[in-house]
Amino acid sequence: MEFKEVVKNRYSCKKFDGREITDEQLEAILEAGRLAPTAKNLQEQHVYVVKTGEALAKIDKATPCRYGAPTVLVVAFDKNNVFTYPGEKRDSGVEDASIVATHMILAAEDAGVDSCWVNFFDPDKLAAELGLPENEEILMLMDLGYAADGAGPLPNHESRKPLTETVSYL
Repeated sequence: MEFKEVVKNRYSCKKFDGREITDEQLEAILEAGRLAPTAKNLQEQHVYVVKTGEALAKIDKATPCRYGAPTVLVVAFDKNNVFTYPGEKRDSGVEDASIVATHMILAAEDAGVDSCWVNFFDPDKLAAELGLPENEEILMLMDLGYAADGAGPLPNHESRKPLTETVSYL
């Protein structure tokens, strides 16, 4: 699929049919995340693949937003392995994990897999529930699967502000 089509067609699926994605599709998605750029190439991301009933129940306990997806990726980063920017107000953790997640969400579309970026959960509670290391912070959850009948983008999916409202030349 052409990149322009991937970007245009991708939407947040909020109703999955429960069918499993293939190992090849999952591998392609994870590989896209592995190849994503990170500050100073620190690669502080850690992606957890959640597919078992027990683990998915922990996701369901943390959020109502799994929408029946058979696979959920938990995208986290190592808080102790980030680059701190000049001024020391920000570090690379959230942005690098966001780049990784974005690469994977676009790779999912390219692989014919529907997805949803989920932030509606308490990251500290979920990290404890999943038994993640204390040095890792969860950025987001990514639902993966196939859209159920009747699922689709929101009615305003194609509505975008013109560049003149979102871009300024200095």
